[in-house]
Amino acid sequence: MARMRIEHVAMWTDDIERLARFYRAYFGASVGERYVNPAKGFAAAKRDSVSQTTGLTHLAFAVGSDEGVDELTGRLHRDGYTVLDGPRRTGDGYYESVVADPDGNRVELTA
Repeated sequence: MARMRIEHVAMWTDDIERLARFYRAYFGASVGERYVNPAKGFAAAKRDSVSQTTGLTHLAFAVGSDEGVDELTGRLHRDGYTVLDGPRRTGDGYYESVVADPDGNRVELTA
């Protein structure tokens, strides 16, 4: 089976630039050119856009190691973002933390 990857994530937000800056700065996300539909009053950043819809529980990023989870969690906390949980070892063996992005979406950081 071919290796899979996330193609894009779409999330509703009141401030697309703020949210794009967050995901670029902390997760290295690429954000494509802006898409605007004036008839519907809708704008989006194509490709790796960031928004929330009904049913989205969290985004999970594997950072590669327990130390990576600790370092990124610490950086986010020092920069004023809310750490909702962890870092900790979960019952199913993951080492993770959960932080809130600028819109309050849950972002899970795993080893």
